[in-house]
Amino acid sequence: MKKTWNLIWLILIIIIFIAVNYSSLDTFVTKTFSNEEYVVIDRVIDGDTVVVNGTSVRMLGINTPEKGEKYYSDAKAYTESLVMNKTILIERRGKDLYDRDLAYLFYNEENINSKLVEKGYANYYFPEGEDNYYNFFVNSWEKCIAKNENLCKKSSDKCANCILVKNFGYDENLILYNSCDFDCNITGWNVKDEGRKRFVFDEFILKRNSQVTLTPEDFGQKYVWTNTGDTMFLRDSKGELVIWEEY
Repeated sequence: MKKTWNLIWLILIIIIFIAVNYSSLDTFVTKTFSNEEYVVIDRVIDGDTVVVNGTSVRMLGINTPEKGEKYYSDAKAYTESLVMNKTILIERRGKDLYDRDLAYLFYNEENINSKLVEKGYANYYFPEGEDNYYNFFVNSWEKCIAKNENLCKKSSDKCANCILVKNFGYDENLILYNSCDFDCNITGWNVKDEGRKRFVFDEFILKRNSQVTLTPEDFGQKYVWTNTGDTMFLRDSKGELVIWEEY
């Protein structure tokens, strides 16, 4: 009987110990079994790609402007300011089609990837579906919208409040509608997904109270919007944001 009670007390002590130290245990397990390490960045290729020990690393959760696009240089310079000459924690999560490591970068426990979104130098980008950081990145984008800067800057075009989204989603054509009682010249405006798929309006007038339909063929693609969720960004000819909508 005494041995039984001793065993019960031992089990209770173990349970209490685990409960009190759960966060420490969880941290230990995460650090031990996850693919994390502290590194020094060799160089920055562009806003969302760096080089670590001679290997290219594509930063997860974001998509920054490409060379020749507005804010390309600013995004690259901002990434450099965040990662160069510092010891960075890198959390690798596999590889992409180009054999680049996919990873989240951290400095002083701050997610560097999401800082680019909050600053307006990247949009959030989750082509494989939501992960445990997804809501954090959406929140960073909403903060950027509130600040109204860089990629989040609201269009000042008089037609910015006229254009509505009538149809948008996976396996569906995008339909934009001009709700104003005047025609809108949207030449040079562009539609983009979270990634690199883009359509630019060439010499186009969207008549009052009428609509335009964009199909994947207009983008030169077999498909545009992913089945794991996506975001549509409509920008004016100055690159300022007219609409963003997600599903």
